[in-house]
Amino acid sequence: MNKKIILSLSSIAIILLLASYIQSSKKSTDDLQKKPDILFFIADDMTSVDCEPYGSPDVKTPNLAKLAQQGLCFDNMNNATAMCGPTRQSLYTGVFPVKNGSYPNHAKVYDGVISVFTHFKKMGYRVALIGKRHTAPLSSFPFEYLGGRDSDNGEGQDINLADAEAWINKDKTKPYLLVVATNQPHGPWTRGNPAQYDAKKLKIAPYMVDTKETRKELVKYYAEITYADSLVGNCMKIVDNQPKKDNTIFMFASEHGTSLPFGKWTCYNMGLKAAFIARWPKAIKPSTRTSILSQYIDVLPTLYEAAGGDPLTLRANKEGSMTLDGKSFYATLLGKNTEIRKYVYGVHTTRGINNGSENYPVRSVQDHDYKLIWNLNYNEPFYCSASKLGNKLYEGWLDETKNNKKENAHASLYRNRPELELYNIKNDKYELNNLANDPKLKGIQENLVAELKSWMNQQGDLGIPTEMKALTRFKGDTLHWKKAKD
Repeated sequence: MNKKIILSLSSIAIILLLASYIQSSKKSTDDLQKKPDILFFIADDMTSVDCEPYGSPDVKTPNLAKLAQQGLCFDNMNNATAMCGPTRQSLYTGVFPVKNGSYPNHAKVYDGVISVFTHFKKMGYRVALIGKRHTAPLSSFPFEYLGGRDSDNGEGQDINLADAEAWINKDKTKPYLLVVATNQPHGPWTRGNPAQYDAKKLKIAPYMVDTKETRKELVKYYAEITYADSLVGNCMKIVDNQPKKDNTIFMFASEHGTSLPFGKWTCYNMGLKAAFIARWPKAIKPSTRTSILSQYIDVLPTLYEAAGGDPLTLRANKEGSMTLDGKSFYATLLGKNTEIRKYVYGVHTTRGINNGSENYPVRSVQDHDYKLIWNLNYNEPFYCSASKLGNKLYEGWLDETKNNKKENAHASLYRNRPELELYNIKNDKYELNNLANDPKLKGIQENLVAELKSWMNQQGDLGIPTEMKALTRFKGDTLHWKKAKD
């Protein structure tokens, strides 16, 4: 009798253990299904307006057009700086460049700063990056590297997306976060088919000067954008072939502006504004747009919240003493169009860039209506690869406009600037009309100056002294990280 009772109890225990195991396995499977997979595609040196979803009449980007039809376009997404390394490291850390330490190009973040890869590994994600890294030190960005290049000369294969697909497919027991970081359309423009563009038929944006050289360069640049767009399409197909395709967040970011004048290396709209599209069939309504003010630093907390975490608990360093600058726009992904910030900010340093000025710090702040740019060392000329003495394209702009006072003043502005620039970006997105010192806008200008100085103080940004310390940030341990082109 006792033996039967003991046997029965043992059987019950086994059944309970089995039930517990089944329940645990089901919970694990449910958690896996709930957590979205994430593929983040970041282009390289692509001006926001140079694609179909953002109004280009010329550039062929059918895959971005399709992504926009399936998802949500951000019309006020802004970068914090228009240089590759600082862009990526602020995006990945959720912290502005001066505060995280990576504010000159090819620089590293401060020791102990952690990134989206660190946070998502702790959440049980597999994390990887394929293509351009441009981050340092390695300990702050612990992604599995799937190969690719940190710059592209157009020879051979730049990025093998089959490796990305194989990585996605090799382990379905955990959700994944994959960054696809192409080098296109970063110069030299050697990818794509220029023959698909007719230089004579291009519509030249008003912030550029219409010269033969401008059209020639745009043809090569546009061809490379179309090539990058094909990579976006391939990534979309990879995701669409996955069982969790409806619960996969696909994000596209154009990075920052191209290396043509008034784009990269500036705080102008064509430098800092980004084309940014998010697709998430489970949650995002197709063919929608949002005008909320947002920045790349907001992406990390947004994805963290989408994965089930509390973004308010995130810290930017191992010690837990540094808070994120980014704010989650998760509610906007769900269709609520909720503003998360009143201002967006920009920072640029010329120290360390090719052909850069010795000391030309630029800072900016904007709301929905106005942008203020502060050129801290305005008595000196602004030099970069696009404005250096002898640059064929830019010198052509100056020569072409010499008999048109208004057009020449704008072209000359790229190299020689006043201390303050104020633009009504709502009506003047190309920033052609500087309203600084307009008595009617005195209050607006003073408020923006005060807000910019307050932000700089919060960031530990001293302006010119901070600029002079920029070169101390140049050491890193990512292989060949400093060999990447500007």
